[in-house]
Amino acid sequence: MQISSAIAQLRTTDLAASIRFYTTKVGLTIEFQHEDFYAAVRAGGQLFHLKLVDEKDPTIEFVDQGNHFHLYFETDDAAATADTLKRNGVQLVKEVHQTTWGTKEFVINDDQGHTLYFGETL
Repeated sequence: MQISSAIAQLRTTDLAASIRFYTTKVGLTIEFQHEDFYAAVRAGGQLFHLKLVDEKDPTIEFVDQGNHFHLYFETDDAAATADTLKRNGVQLVKEVHQTTWGTKEFVINDDQGHTLYFGETL
């Protein structure tokens, strides 16, 4: 037996808005959409899923309070990625900065409030 990947799932109260955010603001692509309640988003060689729910994701507040993240995206140029997102109307929660563990990172929130980190290995 071999496991080939792991896929995260984010909850959204507005699937169409979340799809627009990830495609038009972040520049990712939709891998598939099942009716009006489920979709997969491609980020490079990985996928994450979006699931329509009735209430705001309860982990959003927990993640905010604990300086955690929902998704971490690896990029080859954090500063250029941040500039592109800003030009697309995305506000950075935390500006591009160098970490003590050898990355350059920045933070945004998606349309639902999920915390998304972007990082470049130095």
